[in-house]
Order: sequence, then C-alpha cells, then structure tokens
Amino acid sequence: MKKMMKNSVLVAVALFLVFSVVFSATASANEGKKDNPVIELKHIGTYDNQPIFQLSLNTPVEEEFTITLRDKDGNVLYSDKVKGTSITKKFLLSTEEVGDNILSVEVKAKKNTKAEIYTINRKQNLVEETLVTKLK
Repeated sequence: MKKMMKNSVLVAVALFLVFSVVFSATASANEGKKDNPVIELKHIGTYDNQPIFQLSLNTPVEEEFTITLRDKDGNVLYSDKVKGTSITKKFLLSTEEVGDNILSVEVKAKKNTKAEIYTINRKQNLVEETLVTKLK
C-alpha cells in the first residue's frame, strides 16, 4: 500500500512538472523595494478540473531561488532551482493523486536566510440557494 502511495505521488509530481512553465524576462519595477524580492503565489484557474497555480518571482537584480513543494507529512513532491529577475512558473496539480491534502510551497532566495511559505488547501463546497420572488 505504501509503495502504491509513493507511485501515485510520483505520478502527481510528473504531471506537476509537465505543466510547469518558466519564463525569464527583463527586470520590472519592484514596488519600491530595492533588495527584497516580490513573491506571489495565486490560483489562476483550472484545466480539466485540475487547479492551476502561478508563482511569480520579481527582483531588480538576477537572483537564484529554490522552490519546494511538500505534502502535509513533509515529503518533498517537487523541488527546483531557478535564476532570473522576472520568473513566472505555472503548476497544474493532479487532484486525483494529491486529493484534499494540504500542500506547502516554500520559496527561498539564495541570498536570503528566510523562506516564504504558502499553503494550498483545497475545499469543495456544495452551495444550494433558494430564491423567493414576488410577482406583480
């Protein structure tokens, strides 16, 4: 059973890698912060009912970042080093493999000792709405 779980995590990571994209471009404005990178992780939509996330890293000077994705037990599902001034990386998560587990995304600049950590927590809600409308 444990081997089967490990294989399914590998499949999830493989899908994760296939749909990740890295773009490097020229430096952009850094919202008044000279030395600190601007890091942003956001949900940008879905593809085939699978969530897509975008990680944006922007710095005024070229910098190296380490990106690590872990599950709730601390197992590393994905890790990569990227270098640049304006980096965008998109991730497609396989919900069939990951399920509703809480994931964490850690982004650490090589020059900085403190990492930024984001959590991804999927929730499914069923919303039922009943409306009463008065007719003339």
